[in-house]
Amino acid sequence: MAHYKEPPRIYGSSGLSSRVALFNKTATEHTEKQLKNPFSNWTGASHTKALSKDDVNYGRPVQGSKTEYRGKKAGELISSEIQTLCQMIWEFGSQNDDGTAAISFGELFQIYTRISNKVVGILLRARRNGLLHFEGEMLYQRRDDDVIISLLESIGEIRRKAGWPEHPPVNHQPDEQN
Repeated sequence: MAHYKEPPRIYGSSGLSSRVALFNKTATEHTEKQLKNPFSNWTGASHTKALSKDDVNYGRPVQGSKTEYRGKKAGELISSEIQTLCQMIWEFGSQNDDGTAAISFGELFQIYTRISNKVVGILLRARRNGLLHFEGEMLYQRRDDDVIISLLESIGEIRRKAGWPEHPPVNHQPDEQN
């Protein structure tokens, strides 16, 4: 590792010396971050510890970083959209005797696109999470309007397993047709 010169001593105003100290601290923190960054062009950056694929932090952002924060916020947003989608299937679909509900893709598309334009992506994510079922790999507007989308459990059971509140905060009603 390179040897750094001792920073020059500042005599006189304590305000100036505190600013210089703050600048030096920030510069040192930046240097340390760059040395840990595998994509940095700084000398010494390639000498960082390589993560093993068995490491619990492999493929995850550094704890406390902005990347971790943005990822958590995105996860919360997607979770709330899935919750809204399941709630709408329950409210506007036909309820079965076993507590589940079902709705056609065409009807759900008309209702849900007034709230979000990501209906197919959220459907795929909810299916991957085991909350609902529909035939086919992908759903397309008009072609798949008659495909039935079914909740696999009652809305109360889905909320309980996902840790969602018992009653959603907002009731999403579609606009009235004239």
